[in-house]
Amino acid sequence: MTKPSVPVGIICSQSGPYQAMGQEILKSALMAVDEINDYADFDFSFTPHVRDPRGVITEYHTVCDDLIRNTGVEHIVGCYTSASRKQVLPIVERTDRLLWYPARYEGFECSDNVIYVGASPNHNVLPLVRYMLDNISRHVFCVGSNYVWTWETNRVTRELVTAAQGSILAERLLELGESAVDHIVDEIIRRKPPVVFNTLVGSSSYDFIRAFHAATTIAGLDIPMLSCSLCEPELKIVGPASAGCITSSAYFESIRLPENRAFVQRWKARYGEASSPSVDGQSAYVAVYLLARALRRAGTSNIGEVRRAAAGHRYNSPQGPVWIDGDNNHCVLTPRLAVSNAQAQFDLFWEAEAPVRPDPYLTQLDVAAGPARETFRSGSSSSAPHLRVVK
Repeated sequence: MTKPSVPVGIICSQSGPYQAMGQEILKSALMAVDEINDYADFDFSFTPHVRDPRGVITEYHTVCDDLIRNTGVEHIVGCYTSASRKQVLPIVERTDRLLWYPARYEGFECSDNVIYVGASPNHNVLPLVRYMLDNISRHVFCVGSNYVWTWETNRVTRELVTAAQGSILAERLLELGESAVDHIVDEIIRRKPPVVFNTLVGSSSYDFIRAFHAATTIAGLDIPMLSCSLCEPELKIVGPASAGCITSSAYFESIRLPENRAFVQRWKARYGEASSPSVDGQSAYVAVYLLARALRRAGTSNIGEVRRAAAGHRYNSPQGPVWIDGDNNHCVLTPRLAVSNAQAQFDLFWEAEAPVRPDPYLTQLDVAAGPARETFRSGSSSSAPHLRVVK
């Protein structure tokens, strides 16, 4: 008997400055759709409607409007950058649709019409900055893409660094897709900072890492680089220069969980032995499964019913147990730190003892606390509330 079909929109750029990550999101979302459609436990199937904004920021609004008007989707998976999510947000709120957003992001946002499946700032930025302060230096050179992800990440970094009596030595920004990185690399070689914090996105980051590696090698400098976004497919794009980057993420291909080993095996069987899943791709895979499970529990595609059915429902995903915090629609995840190696993989060296509740507004942040304070269990943090004003 043919199962009833549920239309699902998928928005991800297949060209432009961050096309590699868009392609990873699409591959993972379609893999999850196919698995669910073949899975007898679901009494419905998904019909994916894919739209490609080509990395053009205004196109996200256009394709989202098209999906809602012409295909009748109520649920949309996708967007990679925060700039793209901000384009889609007014439409899904006005039409009462639900965006399942897979990427880790800077936080300071909460919408009834968005399920934030990726990491919040307390999952990725805080552990990385804490590690830097405790193990590398309190003085940091920041380089990033000129948009909200870098602005907010650097703002949080600055607050933590300042509280530790450290300093932001420089903050250099490039437009998305900008490849003129030599002047920044030259400044780094001249000033010799103890550490570089990289929040560049896509091709800009690849160009910077290659130039940084070449210049520091010639100069005989060993300057650590930190990242909240670098992932395995990008290590392969960058090449040997990507080795040695310390990265914060909720997902790495090298996670030793049976759910992840099975996921990676299915991934490689589908996309080739030389391919690797990414954190944002894996998160898109998780998003489709969370949506399917919520639809099954709700028995309807109604947005409010699905949102209520999704809250608090635990799913043993490739990255470990995840569930949605019904107070803010963000996911409970396990933060991890790793360093990239010459095989375009990550070697894990730290992870939280248990999944950590999302804190998108960092209301539980104690700027003077050490890394162990970020590993609180899924209950509540013992740190004092520390509310920030978002302008």
